[in-house]
Amino acid sequence: MRAHYLAPLLLICVSLTGCGGGENKPKASDSPSPTAEEIAYYDCLKDRGLKIEHKDGGAPRVDKSQPFEQIKAAEDACADKMPPPPSPSQAAPEVIAAGQRKTDCMRAEGVTWYPDPDPVTGDFTDAGMTPEQRSSLKRDHTDALRKCKVAR
Repeated sequence: MRAHYLAPLLLICVSLTGCGGGENKPKASDSPSPTAEEIAYYDCLKDRGLKIEHKDGGAPRVDKSQPFEQIKAAEDACADKMPPPPSPSQAAPEVIAAGQRKTDCMRAEGVTWYPDPDPVTGDFTDAGMTPEQRSSLKRDHTDALRKCKVAR
C-alpha cells in the first residue's frame, strides 16, 4: 500500500525539481568587477546629480530617463575620467585570412584601393577611403563585391 502512494509522490517531486525555469540569468558574480576608472567615472556622474542604475550583471549605467541636457553636461564634465574602451578581441586566424582573401579578390577585380582587413578584428573599415571611393564602391563595383563576398 505504501508503494502506491510513494510512486506518485516521487513523480511529483521529480517533476517540480525539473522545472526550474530553464533560464540562465547572469548573477552579479558573472560580470567582472568595475575597474577603479569606472568607479571614479560613475562617482563623478553621481556628484553631478545623475542617477546611476546597475544592470542585472551589476554593471553601472546612467539612468536615461533623466533630461538629455543634464546627462550631456555631466558626461562632458567627467570626460577626463571616462575609462578607455575595451580592447577588441583578436579574431581567429581563419577570419583574418578570409578578410585578406576578400581584399585580394577585390583588388584582382580592379578595385586596387580596396582596404586591408583590420589585423586584430578582421573587419573592414572605409575610414581610409575618399568619399568618391565609397560612392564608387557602391555604384560601380557591386559585381566585384558580390563575387568577393566572404561567408562568415
